[in-house]
Amino acid sequence: MAYNLLKGKRGIIFGALDEKSIAWVTAERVHEEGGKFVLTNVPIALRMGKINELAEKTGSHVVPSDATKVEDLEKLYEESVKVLGGKIDFILHSIGMSPNVRKGRDYGDLNYEWFLKTLDISAISFHKVMQTAEKMDIMNEGGSIVALSYIAAQRVFPGYSDMAQAKAMLESIARSFGYRMARSKGVRVNTISQSPTVTTAGTGVTGFDFFYEFSDKMSPLGNADTASCADYIVVMFSDLTRMVTMQNLYHDGGFSTTGITYELIDYLKKGGFASSKE
Repeated sequence: MAYNLLKGKRGIIFGALDEKSIAWVTAERVHEEGGKFVLTNVPIALRMGKINELAEKTGSHVVPSDATKVEDLEKLYEESVKVLGGKIDFILHSIGMSPNVRKGRDYGDLNYEWFLKTLDISAISFHKVMQTAEKMDIMNEGGSIVALSYIAAQRVFPGYSDMAQAKAMLESIARSFGYRMARSKGVRVNTISQSPTVTTAGTGVTGFDFFYEFSDKMSPLGNADTASCADYIVVMFSDLTRMVTMQNLYHDGGFSTTGITYELIDYLKKGGFASSKE
């Protein structure tokens, strides 16, 4: 059901790749709620993914850009304002990648050049997105900027490796730049800490299947899926959350505040997760 929550609003969505990605489903929901937007991703992702299908479905425009490069962001913003017919009301930063994780490097044997690349892609790019937007004055008063995070920023999940540091930095940037954006333009900046989600990026983490099941049993509501995350992002883009900023918002079915559940206890009594001991 649509409520026209974003009618008349314009935005930019970073990171849509395929139907599994949160950015993709968010774009569909934003479209349903009346929002207009530009889709963007790095050129290689545009070639590998199906973003043109999404653009056709939602009547949106695709602009290639690398969020780690300020010159790309400047071109993206110039074209977006032109295509959309005015300044921007919302931005979704759904970007994250670790070369160390992709190439199977152990956390105690990180390639430090790759580590810096992880931070640049997954966190510093968020600063670049906002700094460039501020300098170019592309945001409307009362706009909303959201980035996707994960609870590994606060807790240890060994398989998440250096992405944990990237998410911690991402959340810190949201607070620091959120203050600036709030004071200058009334723009809100928040991060959403999502449940482990079956996306192309998420399933690349070692032990994802095991942890996904564990998290589901540890969450009173179960894992939050992609569609419910997209709904939450839509609400954060809307005027209904106009006084929420500089927050890391857990969208995880209750996982972040649950110590143990009867479901997990019963599962363990029956020999669940036994394969992890092998």
